[in-house]
Amino acid sequence: MTGPLSGLRIVELAGIGPGPFCGMLLADFGADVIRVERPDAEFDLGNVATRGRRSIAVDLKTPEGAAVVRRLLEDADGLIEGFRPGVTERLGLGPDECLALNPRLVYGRMTGWGQTGPLAATAGHDIDYIAIAGVLHPMGDPDRPPMPPLNLVGDYGGGAMFLAFGMVSAMLHARTTGEGQVVDAAMTEGAAVLAALCYGGLASGIWHNERGVNILDGSAPFYGVYACSDGEFFAIGAAEPHFSDQLLRLLGLRDEDGIWEAWYQREEWPRLRRRVAEVMATRTRAQWTEIFDGTDACAVPVLSMQEAQQHPHNVARQTFVDVGGVVQPAPAPRLSRTPGEVTRAPVHPGADTVEVLRRCGYSPDEIDGLIESGAVGAARVPDPGGAAVHP
Repeated sequence: MTGPLSGLRIVELAGIGPGPFCGMLLADFGADVIRVERPDAEFDLGNVATRGRRSIAVDLKTPEGAAVVRRLLEDADGLIEGFRPGVTERLGLGPDECLALNPRLVYGRMTGWGQTGPLAATAGHDIDYIAIAGVLHPMGDPDRPPMPPLNLVGDYGGGAMFLAFGMVSAMLHARTTGEGQVVDAAMTEGAAVLAALCYGGLASGIWHNERGVNILDGSAPFYGVYACSDGEFFAIGAAEPHFSDQLLRLLGLRDEDGIWEAWYQREEWPRLRRRVAEVMATRTRAQWTEIFDGTDACAVPVLSMQEAQQHPHNVARQTFVDVGGVVQPAPAPRLSRTPGEVTRAPVHPGADTVEVLRRCGYSPDEIDGLIESGAVGAARVPDPGGAAVHP
């Protein structure tokens, strides 16, 4: 393994959503992540969040299976788990047991509500977590219900990325002190931190609690999405005056009576948005792309995911890579000396069971016994793909 996290070994108890995405981030940057999956788990080459790591199939509900995981943790730097609070404790894999086994272990816990609090034991999904955090309310048009931002703000931004940051921070501490600890990553709290600017603006009076009246929520004429004549869309983000000046000149509106004087007056925004929308609807997306190209008007076409893969900037930056025949985002951010790398496509659950157990010191007879008992599973299929290739 290469990358800045090379030398770190992480055990990931397979789940859905932010847990696997955290494992992907750590693996992209060189950590040796062993993904512990159910013996009956299905394989999906398109599940790119499982890329870059080895897979071992274990039935955690059996004593023998739980014992295998404990053995993996003896020399591990970290563990990722995303079950409801109390589940790993019932499996004999809770923080107390694991830290007693390996005092320098960083025990990463990913949940929506956190390990404590009135909602800790209840079910939820991304949309619920960002709703409670106050982050869903500002999104969308004022005359419609709030619009979910896919599951990017809760699951991945407020969840996986904060778990990865917390685990790397705790592993740095463990390297210097030998002291492991528990990382309690809650999506509600991560999403709230992502909205720190908005919360600060609310306290200072520059952000308003109503939806559709704030500078970044699509209500300002200089920050929003507009339809073109062909039904495609353009994104405009010319918030600063010098950018808006270029925008209005290219739209042919700079000299229109009163428009510049009213441009930053909140009460005028509905009228000004309608005027900009009228102009944007006179040309196709391709025509506006040509007009705005190379300017500082902060206006770009809204691309589909397929189109994004072919955009010249993304091609030049190698933003996307082909891994095992699946085009997907490349590791980010860019490091000048130890860049991230996709080393392996997703593999069948249990593809590395025998190898991992052998390296843990299990004898061939012990491995055969674990497989025969059903405590572990071993996939007997070829590796579906190799490292990343830039398309």
